Amino acid sequence: MLRNYKDLVVWQKAYSLCLDVYKLTKQFPDEEKYGLTSQIKRAAVSIPSNIAEGYGRKTTKEYIQFLYIAYGSLCELETQLMLAKDLKYSRNMKEDTYIENLMEVERMLKSLIKSLEKKISVKKSS
Repeated sequence: MLRNYKDLVVWQKAYSLCLDVYKLTKQFPDEEKYGLTSQIKRAAVSIPSNIAEGYGRKTTKEYIQFLYIAYGSLCELETQLMLAKDLKYSRNMKEDTYIENLMEVERMLKSLIKSLEKKISVKKSS
């Protein structure tokens, strides 16, 4: 039984991804501090934050809406990490590891959304 959003594995994975991204961006060039670095951090933070906010909402429909926002931020983060890699902003960037973690969160988010949408459609047909 879930006590709160922190018990959600998808939130835990998204939070861990966010921490990893913050560590990664410390290596980015100083001139990107207010550019790509800032954008990447905002996108990364948005993922677990929106999962948490959605969980705290009153209705399942609202929860799903916030999960879709988290999903959008995930797509944004993927694009930005690809860009950072291609610009060679990090000497230690193992894109595969970040992308694997990102894809795992993506699969989990999609699965949770699908499950919640199914729950809503079952209620409507009852």
